[in-house]
Parts: sequence; C-alpha cells; structure tokens
Amino acid sequence: MATKDDNRTQFKLYKEDVQRRGKPFYPHAMFHDTVMSFIVVAVIIGLASLWYFTSGEEAGDSGVLGPRYAEQADPGTTQFIPRPDWYFYFLFYLLRIFKWPETVILATIGIPTILLILLIMVPFYDRRRERRIARRPVAVVAALLVVASMGILTYKGATAEEPSATSGQALLDGNDVQTDDPVVVQGADLFAAVGCLNCHTYGTQGAAGPGPNISNVSEQGRSIDYWKRWIHNPQDIKPGTAMPGFPNLTDEQLTALATFLNAPKGGG
Repeated sequence: MATKDDNRTQFKLYKEDVQRRGKPFYPHAMFHDTVMSFIVVAVIIGLASLWYFTSGEEAGDSGVLGPRYAEQADPGTTQFIPRPDWYFYFLFYLLRIFKWPETVILATIGIPTILLILLIMVPFYDRRRERRIARRPVAVVAALLVVASMGILTYKGATAEEPSATSGQALLDGNDVQTDDPVVVQGADLFAAVGCLNCHTYGTQGAAGPGPNISNVSEQGRSIDYWKRWIHNPQDIKPGTAMPGFPNLTDEQLTALATFLNAPKGGG
C-alpha cells in the first residue's frame, strides 16, 4: 500500500520528468483538443451543408448524401414501429429482457448507471501502479466481458423482430381461428396493426409482456359490448389499470376487435 510520502515523491518525479522531457497538459494538450474539436464540428457542418444543398425539397429527390426525406410522416399511422439509433440497440434489447413494468427502471436507468459509476470510479479504487495488460487479468477479463455483452446486446437488438410485424391472416392461421366472418378478419387485421402484439401474447404471436396472455379470452364469456368498452377506455371498467385506451378507434373498428377477441379457436 502506497503511503502519502510515496505519492508525493512520485508526483514530484512526474513533474520533474514533465519539465525535462514532456509538455504540460495546459496549454499544449488543451490546444490540441480544441483544434481537433473545431475540426470535428467543421466536418459535421460541412457534411450537413453538402446534404442539404445537393438534395431537393421534394420527397425522394436524392443528393450526394441521400434525400432529405423519403416521404412525409403520417402522424395518424398505427403501423409505424419506432426503433432507436444503432448505438442504443443494447438498451433497446435490455428492455426486452426486463419486460415487466416494475423492472423497466432497472433496465433503462439502474444497470447503465451502476456500470457507468463503476467505470468513473476506477482511478479511485484501483491505485496499483502496474499497467501491463499481462499482469491485469481481472481488468482485462472485465473489459472483455463488457465489450462482448455490449456487442451481443447490440446485435440482438438490431436483428430482433417486432412482435407486431405480422398480418391479420397470419394471426388467424397461426392460432387456428377458422372463420369466414369478415368482421373477425377485419378485427384480426386491426389487432395486428394497432400494436396489441407489442404488449400481449396471442397464441404463438406477440410479446410476453408487459400485458397478460390473451390467447383464451374468448373463454371468459364476455360480451362484445364489454370488450368494446374495455378497448375504448379500460379505466371505465378497471380504474388504475396499466393498459392504455384506444379512443380514436371508430365504433366499427371496436366491434371488429371485440368480435375477433371472442372468436373461438379450432372452429369451435
């Protein structure tokens, strides 16, 4: 264990070595960092200007770096699946692992914050002077595990299929719902389109949470009107429930969804 006198001696030797052979951090290193920062910002501004002034204002008009946008955003769409930028894929996949509502804070804030604090504190709890990689097995293994876990989570997040990426007909076929009723078919299409499968499991499709498995809700004996009220505003039936309402759906759409939920499997 190094004493205070040893630390002072080492610091004095360091300062003497800097005066004799090296350059102090201020102003030399700070000047280099400042120049490099200006270069990075200038490159970003240059690329943004090149993209903006060589691309057209119409959708699809491509310039040197691509079009400004492919098509105008539709704020009323129910089929858009949001995805994060690639450097957040690891966090995106953590949310799939910690999929229960009470663990979301742990996945998004708890784990990354704890790991970041441990990284920031390395200079304070690791005071050994040995810096050769061959003699730092714990640090090397820890670094490799971090890199491997980040890489695996990023890959899994990039290749993960969205649970709502299915069609109504695939939903019917995959769960043995045999029907010729166009209302049931319409309900299956809506069920796949409005995002129900992002929270619920229906047969072999969907996500395993945070909502419950609703594969067999038709066996509960609920009426069509009950399911219409539940989908429109669940708070009216069960105050405090975590399920969001769908007030923008029309009465026809609510009827189709409710009829689909009450449709028996296996043609029963």
